[in-house]
Amino acid sequence: MTEPVPDQAVPGPELAGPTDPAGWLTLPDVAERLDVSISKVHQMIRDRELLAVRRDGVRRIPADLVANETVLKHLPGVLNLLSDNGYDDEAALRWLYEPDDTLPGATAAAALSGDQAREVKRRAQAQAF
Repeated sequence: MTEPVPDQAVPGPELAGPTDPAGWLTLPDVAERLDVSISKVHQMIRDRELLAVRRDGVRRIPADLVANETVLKHLPGVLNLLSDNGYDDEAALRWLYEPDDTLPGATAAAALSGDQAREVKRRAQAQAF
């Protein structure tokens, strides 16, 4: 068995864009953290249960979207709402990590793990209007 997955999150500075998360996980890291096969992780990405973008030529998932051994509860709903509104994965990532002082944690991604998750979903739904 390898080291615990939290230590495997790649720090963000060398990979980060202006609104990127602080840490990244590779798909094999996510498979290990969720205790599923790598093909299941690919399926979760296709089904918009997880968000993956390319950084340095490798598909990566923001580490804070995978809480412990599960995906954040409201993430799939938000990703589907954003996709329905024409957001691709990069645009969804920017939306989730765009600074927003009106949300706890100052981003939609941070608010998804707290009491404001429904507010994030409401805001994602409002993007259509």
